[in-house]
Amino acid sequence: MKPLRFPPLLAPPAIRRLGLADVAILCLLGGAIATVIAFAREFEAPLRQVVQIDLRPAALPKYTLYSLTRGVLALAISYLFALGFGWAAAKSRTAERLLLPLLDILQSIPVLGFLPGLVLGLMSLFPTRNMGLELAAILMIFTAQAWNLALSFYNSLKSLPDPLRDACRVAGWRASRTFWQLEVPAAAQGLVWNGMLSMAGGWFFLMVNEAFRLGDRDFRLPGIGSYMSVALDRGDTSAMALAILAMVVMIVCVDQLLWRPLVVWVEKFRLDETAGGASTASSWMLDFLRLARLPRRAKLFRRRAYLTARRATRPFERPWRAATPVILRGPRLALENPITRKVAALLFGAAVAAVALAGLWQLWLLLAQLGRTELGQLASSAALTFARVMAAVVLSTAWALPAGVVIGRSPRLARALQPVIQVVASFPAPMLFPIVILLFERIGVGLGIGAVALMVLAGQWYILFNVISAVAAIPEQLKDAAAAFQLPPVARWRTLYLPAAFPALVTGWVTAAGGAWNGSIVAEYIEAGGTLRVTRGLGSLISDATAHANFPLLAGGIAVMSVMVVGWNRLVWRSLMVWAQTRFGLGQ
Repeated sequence: MKPLRFPPLLAPPAIRRLGLADVAILCLLGGAIATVIAFAREFEAPLRQVVQIDLRPAALPKYTLYSLTRGVLALAISYLFALGFGWAAAKSRTAERLLLPLLDILQSIPVLGFLPGLVLGLMSLFPTRNMGLELAAILMIFTAQAWNLALSFYNSLKSLPDPLRDACRVAGWRASRTFWQLEVPAAAQGLVWNGMLSMAGGWFFLMVNEAFRLGDRDFRLPGIGSYMSVALDRGDTSAMALAILAMVVMIVCVDQLLWRPLVVWVEKFRLDETAGGASTASSWMLDFLRLARLPRRAKLFRRRAYLTARRATRPFERPWRAATPVILRGPRLALENPITRKVAALLFGAAVAAVALAGLWQLWLLLAQLGRTELGQLASSAALTFARVMAAVVLSTAWALPAGVVIGRSPRLARALQPVIQVVASFPAPMLFPIVILLFERIGVGLGIGAVALMVLAGQWYILFNVISAVAAIPEQLKDAAAAFQLPPVARWRTLYLPAAFPALVTGWVTAAGGAWNGSIVAEYIEAGGTLRVTRGLGSLISDATAHANFPLLAGGIAVMSVMVVGWNRLVWRSLMVWAQTRFGLGQ
């Protein structure tokens, strides 16, 4: 009897062995699951009044994974917030008028402004478990990540070409399908790049989030930030070096395993004339994962399930709508109705306004407790910190502007240095602050001047990244014209590179100043070698008020810093930005 032979199209797929890429995917999934389980046990652990941090090198990998898990969870929450905030602000004019000023205020509030209320509130909800303290740390990292992503998604939605939206309406797409298949892919590049910056911003206050003092209570969580904090308190230089090394390894691994593949993958969502063309970006991890067979098999299974459901629902389809299966035509969402959407936006705006008014009333009750002495202290401290912030912006510009132009105009140099710059920029500067302060003390520089250098470490990368991106985006026609006219180097800088970089430079000034304001909290009030060093300023006033649980003075410091940041942004930075776009924009 002859063996049964199947036609080629009906033959069952051959069973192939898993390749090296499949084994790597399974190992990564297994490691991620094990990390989540270990972190969940720590999350549900009983609350301990004193957490002992183990400074042995064997404990450092576990602490590093704990910190990474908190950062990833906070980033996931930040992306969800950014999608909701950006969609609401872009779709409703009423929500836009309310949410954008609110975002401007929230991103100007320093991290210690959120910390005491979050910790005390969440710990009162979970008095016997570690959950409250863990949630507070995750939400504090969220406050350093969310605003940048939300503004990026909002700007992407507002700049989306109208013909694309019209095509979606003509095709009969619902709002949900337009959101996931047009708006989110169009914003993918901005979300990925700003996600990298947001992740770096979350690491900035890692030591504060995992080890901080509120009055006579010491709150600590196991993590690389608390490991570094305890090492600084004890003056253990070997533990400090190990913490810095672990942080560098973690940043490099996250960059190579997550961000770099995402950067290359989202290139296909570009909307300009280069979309779909050859890209110079590459990722060894993405190329390696493309060799895996598991994702293709999973896709095959999904396709088979879809075909089975398609055959089952075919008798129930209308003849004139036979091209689309019934399972994809569910009931319309109520929010797709324009009137319902406007009512929902008004209700949401009213709820936000009510919460804001309640918060302002509580703030006023705290500020009313301040006397003339405290008000004078707030004014003088704010003036000193403002001078340091402006000095830090000037010093950062002095080196970041020429360096950004040099790197941005050379694609080869940009490809070589960009990964290094990203890793260095992602490293939390407060971990280096104590080392820098000890070096300054050896050469006779006090903290009053040294705080400016620490603020430079906090804000310089924003200027550098913005200048590099602006110079790299200069059209080739302008570069060819400069070469054809044989302009000397000085003339090229004066007439081409600096004007093209100026709008992005203003954006870098805004973010660098914001980073310097937040950095002042750590730069003006720092502990190194077991000794607390303080210089007069608004940052040290906020840190000292937090350490002594002086809530009226803490509220006053946060309010003054927020008013100064928002006012300077509105009066100076925004005016400069409008002038730069109208005077030096490439489209003018």
